[in-house]
Amino acid sequence: MSREVLVIHGGAGRYRQSLQEERKEIEKTLRGALEDGFKALKSGSSLDAVEEAVKAMEASGILNAGKGAALNLLGEQERDASVMFGKNLSFGAVASVKYTWNAVTLARRVMEKTDHVFLVGSGADKLAEILGLDPAGKPSNRLQERYVELIKMVGEKDYELWRKNFEVAKHFFSDTVGAVAIDKEGNLSAATSTGGLWLKLPGRVGDTPLPGAGVYAENGVVAVSATGIGELIARYLASVKVAFKVKSGLIVEKAVEEVVGEITKLFGQENSIGLIALDSHGRIGLATNCEVFIRGFISTEKGPMIALLANEELAGAYKS
Repeated sequence: MSREVLVIHGGAGRYRQSLQEERKEIEKTLRGALEDGFKALKSGSSLDAVEEAVKAMEASGILNAGKGAALNLLGEQERDASVMFGKNLSFGAVASVKYTWNAVTLARRVMEKTDHVFLVGSGADKLAEILGLDPAGKPSNRLQERYVELIKMVGEKDYELWRKNFEVAKHFFSDTVGAVAIDKEGNLSAATSTGGLWLKLPGRVGDTPLPGAGVYAENGVVAVSATGIGELIARYLASVKVAFKVKSGLIVEKAVEEVVGEITKLFGQENSIGLIALDSHGRIGLATNCEVFIRGFISTEKGPMIALLANEELAGAYKS
C-alpha cells in the first residue's frame, strides 16, 4: 500500500512581468486542480486523478492548454495531450486537436475506447465530436491580443519564423500543464496537455503526446510529466530517461535533476525544461532550468502546496 500523492505543473519558462498580474488567478487554478484531482484520487484511481487535475487546468484559460492554448502562426489553437497508466503501460494521445478544449479526456478516450494509442488532426476531432466532448469555442481576447503583439514583433524585428521562433516565444511565458499521481493500490499515472509554442507552424507537434518524452508512467518505477521546449525534450526522451535512472537505483529527486542538467549541457539552452516525477513510494522529484516553474502537490499528509517561480520553495513540504 502506498500513500496517495498528486503532483501538478502549469508550465515552465522565462519570467514575464504579467505573471505577477496573473498570479492570483494562477494560484487559484492550481489549488482547484489539486483539489479536483485529489478528490478523484480518493474515490478512484491515479488515472482519474491526473485526468481531473489536467482538465481543471485546461478549463482555466489562464495556462497554455485547453481553453488557454497558444495560437499558431495562423491564429488557430491546436492542442496535444497524452495519458499513461503505469499498471499495464496503457497509453493514449492526441495531437493538433481543434474541436474540443478538453484534450486530456480525449486522449484517455483514445486509450480506453479505441484499439489505437495516438490520433491526430481531423481524426481526433471527429472522435471528440462523436463522444460529445465540449467544443472549444473562440480564443479569448487575452490570447488574441497576445497573438497580435507577437505578429507585430515578428514584423518589426524581421524574425525568420521557424529558425528564430524560440527567440520570439521566449518573450512570453507559455507552456504545458501536467500531473502525476499514485493511488492507494500503488498505481502510477501521468498526463500532459499543451497548446504548444506560440506562432508554431500549423501541424507542429512537440513532446507532449509522445510516450517517453513528455509523459511516462510505469508501476514500481516512476511517473513523469515534462514541460518546456518540446523539440529538445522529444529529442532527449526526457521522461523515460528519468525512469531509466530510477530503475538503476537513483532516487527520484536526483534523477530529475540529472536529466535537466544533461539537457541543459547537451543543447546549451537555459529556460528549456521542467520535470515533475513521482516514484512508487510516493516520493516527489521536481527540477527545472527555468526562471518560472509553476507547480504544486497534495497528499494524504500535506497540501495543497504551490509555487510559481523556480526559486520559490514549497515550504520544504514536497521533500519526503
